[in-house]
Amino acid sequence: MNPRSLWLALLAAVLVVAGVTMSPFSPANAAATLTQVGSFGSNPGALRMYSYVPAGLAGGRPLVVALHGCTQSASDYYSHSGWPKYADLYQAAVVFPEQTSSNNPMSCFNWFTAGDIGRGQGEALSIKQMVDYAIRTYGSDAKRVYVTGLSAGGAMTAVMLAAYPDVFAGGAVVAGLPYHCGTICQYQAQSKTPKQWGDLVRAANAGYAGRWPRVSVWYGTNDTTVVPANATELRDQWTDVWGIGQTPSSTASLPGSTTVEYYGDAVALYRVQGIAHGTPVAPGSAENQCGATGSYYLASICSSYYIARWWGLPGGGSTPSPAPSTSPTPTPTPTATAQPCFTASNYAHTVAGRATQSGGNTFASGSGQAMGLWNTFTTHTLRQTGPGYYVLADGQC
Repeated sequence: MNPRSLWLALLAAVLVVAGVTMSPFSPANAAATLTQVGSFGSNPGALRMYSYVPAGLAGGRPLVVALHGCTQSASDYYSHSGWPKYADLYQAAVVFPEQTSSNNPMSCFNWFTAGDIGRGQGEALSIKQMVDYAIRTYGSDAKRVYVTGLSAGGAMTAVMLAAYPDVFAGGAVVAGLPYHCGTICQYQAQSKTPKQWGDLVRAANAGYAGRWPRVSVWYGTNDTTVVPANATELRDQWTDVWGIGQTPSSTASLPGSTTVEYYGDAVALYRVQGIAHGTPVAPGSAENQCGATGSYYLASICSSYYIARWWGLPGGGSTPSPAPSTSPTPTPTPTATAQPCFTASNYAHTVAGRATQSGGNTFASGSGQAMGLWNTFTTHTLRQTGPGYYVLADGQC
């Protein structure tokens, strides 16, 4: 045996003794990189397409579409969000659409422009064409296509789920907005009923009678860029579309001071306590750790891991149990003791910490529901449904 062969044999022996193995999905074996796709369709929205496809990816695997936020890029989201890790680990292709400054000066996807949010037109159609390209080229499973995004990308995620419910099996909106609410939702809560929210989605694809996508919603409780009320409004929108109520069927606690409410197997609402506007990440090498911190990438919990598991990517299925990594605890039946009510002026609610005020208006703490003017003359009843979380309950207590 020559010296080089002897050295390699000794190194291999040391690695075996030390218990070091090379994962078949490790970067050393996966030569994949983020790659731009030059032509994928007519591209009426004038977007760019990038993709990450693990080396040797078999056909029939899931496809994830990951949409960046304002001032970000496909490369930025690829580098920070953690999705390449789970593409390798769970064997899925990931498409990273990219906005251009010529479309939007802040590089935001145009979730508020009528010509970009309807089925068969604008940016929404461009993203749909990226999905079609990936299915043709990478052999992705057309029944296991998912979409997620941050902020403007989260709002565009809601657009894709509403405009193309026949294309996406599920979606995850991170710090985003309900479908067809425009820019007004970013700054203030809206007083719509669940049915009114749901009607906006149903109108996007009139006559659709198929299965709706499963939707999860993520937000930070200290978000001041997109008011937290959007989380409950998204919950209201999609539970109504599914024809289910707004009372959780189960709840669970997760790392990073995160709680999750499950609404059957259709909708999940993740509240990340204490973080502001951004994608929750948790740098590290464990399976449930991912991403890199940066602007709008906030250290707390690896949202991409829990999103991937809720979609069923690890097992290749499409209908995992509601809480794949924790044991959900049943939500107790509301009682006057478990969920106390408080009737007071908006001013008194804010002094007691049950509400906050911004720009002369009042919002319920936690839910962000609009309560009207901040003064001693406007009175509301709030029900406490969790630590620091209150909802309007006028006439219900």
